[in-house]
Amino acid sequence: MEIKQAEFVTSMAQYGNFAGKGLPQIAVAGKSNVGKSSLINKLCNRNKLAKTSATPGKTKLINVFLLNRSFHLIDLPGYGFARVDKAEKARWGKMMQDYFEQSDELRHVFCLVDIRHEPTEDDKQMNTFLRQMGIPFTVIATKADKISRGARQKQLAPICRALFVQPWEVICWSSEDGTGRDQVQKLLDEILAEPVEEAEGPSMAELEEGAPIRWEEK
Repeated sequence: MEIKQAEFVTSMAQYGNFAGKGLPQIAVAGKSNVGKSSLINKLCNRNKLAKTSATPGKTKLINVFLLNRSFHLIDLPGYGFARVDKAEKARWGKMMQDYFEQSDELRHVFCLVDIRHEPTEDDKQMNTFLRQMGIPFTVIATKADKISRGARQKQLAPICRALFVQPWEVICWSSEDGTGRDQVQKLLDEILAEPVEEAEGPSMAELEEGAPIRWEEK
């Protein structure tokens, strides 16, 4: 799927109604500074559609984009930024948790990790949360241009072990040279062509009886 039309819709501190709500949604999640905004811009061929910053932790709201007038891309707040105080981290965590609970239109989540580093505890918690909730996801390893092609498979090994995925299930991505763009475009076609099914994961109450998922400072 080539993205021929992309526009910013709104930002929300709390997930709720917005203009055009009801279309399929694909969410983008990942830690601060993993390259979420750069991925959105490269995917859409728009340099300034999503705001990028050299300072981690700038995405503090849920940002909604309308692509090809057929689905919404949801940019979730980056998690795991150490310089944000505990209260702010808790607010971000609740914002994301409320989104996952309330978004009936969510089809898939792009989980971004930095290919150069092993997944953090926050990455692992996000992975566990999505599995428990029965939400489909794809791991996208960003900043692939920072390492050689030959080193990519070696770098993917600890990512796959930590997130319980196979190497062929991970998309290597670069917002600089376009690596992985064709794969993500193909994945969009597959996601949006799938019939809508009800997730069979446990309720939030059931999750809280076990080990609750929180994106807070440990």
